[in-house]
Amino acid sequence: MNDGLLNDGFPFADGVLDGQTALVCGASKGIGRACALMLARAGARVVACARSVANLDSLVAEMHGDGHEALALDLENLSAVREALSKMGTIHILVNNSGGPPGGPLLENTLDEFEGPFRRHLHAAHTITQALVPGMETIGTGRIVNIISTSVREPIDNIGLSNTLRGAMASWAKSLSRELPACVTINNIMPGFTDTDRLGSLAGSISERTGKPVEDVRDEWMSGVPIQRLVDPLETALAVTFLCLPSSGAIRGVSLAVDGGRMRSI
Repeated sequence: MNDGLLNDGFPFADGVLDGQTALVCGASKGIGRACALMLARAGARVVACARSVANLDSLVAEMHGDGHEALALDLENLSAVREALSKMGTIHILVNNSGGPPGGPLLENTLDEFEGPFRRHLHAAHTITQALVPGMETIGTGRIVNIISTSVREPIDNIGLSNTLRGAMASWAKSLSRELPACVTINNIMPGFTDTDRLGSLAGSISERTGKPVEDVRDEWMSGVPIQRLVDPLETALAVTFLCLPSSGAIRGVSLAVDGGRMRSI
């Protein structure tokens, strides 16, 4: 990650999110980790949620400011999610994020393979949102941001299950944007090819199926990206932080691409 984006390149006023608490799901690595770091840099107290305790502890130690908290939680265990939420105080910001399912042709997926990814992403997001929105309404402010994918608009080959899941999340969020209290916004971030472990594993799985070297797979991806590089997760986190600002209340129900210009759709 480019630490300059957290420090010298940080574009928001210091302390712009002072006094707010953010719950960031899937925070142990990749985009989730970057969101936790960026929201903390903006002044929020961050509750970083993921399954990996070790990765969370190192993240909390790295975050700007004090009072941050690591929450070891498996989002597929909805009973544990509800129990954890019942013990939380006020949450102003929610970042719904979870690792995507394995790649592969959609016709090869069994129905059982849909259950885990949908439970830890869509079902968990719905459960958490239902629990937190009443408190957000009481305090008069709330920001919900979902990390989904550009595949919502342009499905990506060989990740059919992920395409299906991300599309469901987008429709869920758009529906909620018409129902939530006026003071609570919900929006989506659609990452493109981002420099994460997840992208590396996808490149590896495509290489195994097609026989192409991983480097060739990556080169094919970059040939369609105008910025000619992978997106830094902190660049995605900057967009998330922008949607969480108090001054971003008029932005509601949108899906914002952070993809280096890859998508051809308007």
